[in-house]
Amino acid sequence: MASEPLLTGYPLAVVQRGESARSSVLFDYWILTKPEINFLIGLAASAAFCVGCGEPLARFPWALLVHALLGTVIVASGAATLNQLIERQFDAQMRRTARRPIAAGRIKPVHALVFGAMLSIVGSIYLALAVRPAASLVAVLTLACYLFLYTPLKRRTPLCTLVGAVPGAMPVLIGYVAAAGKLDSPAWILYAILFLWQFPHFMAIAWMYREDYARAGYEILPVGHNAQFMGWQCVLPAFALACVAVAPLVLRHASAAVTVGTLLLSLSFFYFAARLAVARSNVAARRLLLVSVLYLPSVLVLEVLARF
Repeated sequence: MASEPLLTGYPLAVVQRGESARSSVLFDYWILTKPEINFLIGLAASAAFCVGCGEPLARFPWALLVHALLGTVIVASGAATLNQLIERQFDAQMRRTARRPIAAGRIKPVHALVFGAMLSIVGSIYLALAVRPAASLVAVLTLACYLFLYTPLKRRTPLCTLVGAVPGAMPVLIGYVAAAGKLDSPAWILYAILFLWQFPHFMAIAWMYREDYARAGYEILPVGHNAQFMGWQCVLPAFALACVAVAPLVLRHASAAVTVGTLLLSLSFFYFAARLAVARSNVAARRLLLVSVLYLPSVLVLEVLARF
């Protein structure tokens, strides 16, 4: 009731438009953080934390996991915002990204710069203070590689995918080192899984939007040899994933049942990657993209189950 006098003399429609505008701005800032990607990043970091934790389930450090997850997602949100700021002119030329908040002009570049920088700084400091300095260091390296290596290389060479996969797989290192305080063989197995997974996943996207990428000047696929490049980038990493799947059993980090489950998932992933390499169609690319989104959480869950 105390707020009613504040509305005196203002038409209800004006108030509703103001509230709608504020909601729209907040939603645009939320979109800037790429929440759908942050979900996978958070999942990967959380799974790695569970694998790296040496405590039994009864003494599992849930609070530390929450801190690690929150800090990782905040840094990732800052990286996503700054990436869109850097690429705003190119995003505006692509149908897929033209409606992004900065590219469409709904958020000013200077505001995005402040927002992205604050998220990156706050997230890094939070990880250092609430988790471990090592986790913060890995997060900062991830941010730097993503923004200053991968982002500019997207317009220079198709090898950008290889470079981008390096920071793209680092969330598992953040999660693992947050729990264990070190990086040993289980951490690098997780890193290999996420590193290799990115190639078929991103090639499916690149093939579906190859004309869009070319229009904006992104050299994701080499001109004249895009089909062959896409095919090898799908098949070889997917085959390598199947090989990595047996590593936990060889190193005695997982049971035979978990290893068989991971291997079957990896072989299925390889099948759809090979289908895209042969068919070279958007339908095959969509199927591979869907399978890739299902594959990663499934494998991470199995890796966690192997820990417990």
